Amino acid sequence: MELEDSVVYQDDPGTAAMMSERVSGLASSIYREFERLIGKYDEDVVKDLMPLVVAVLENLDSVFAENQEHEVELELLKEDNEQLMTQYEREKALRKQAEEVSRDNTALGRAEDV
Repeated sequence: MELEDSVVYQDDPGTAAMMSERVSGLASSIYREFERLIGKYDEDVVKDLMPLVVAVLENLDSVFAENQEHEVELELLKEDNEQLMTQYEREKALRKQAEEVSRDNTALGRAEDV
């Protein structure tokens, strides 16, 4: 078993480019640690652990990507909310102004009747 064949994060440039920087850094550190363990002991030390670690890194990257999508969506929703609140405040002020004008006209009409 060769370490390079098992850790796609390290050797596959297409995959590494799509992977988040944070997860890529973790994968690199883990890869170096696996190499150290293999050099010191034997590849059998990590052969059962490696697929699990790769799966965890892939899941972590997937969750990280989903989180980023949610953050973008949240920012868009915040902007929408801010625009709606601005529009609401503007309409509220216009309604108040229209009510004042209506009251003034009503009061003016009563004064003319007298």
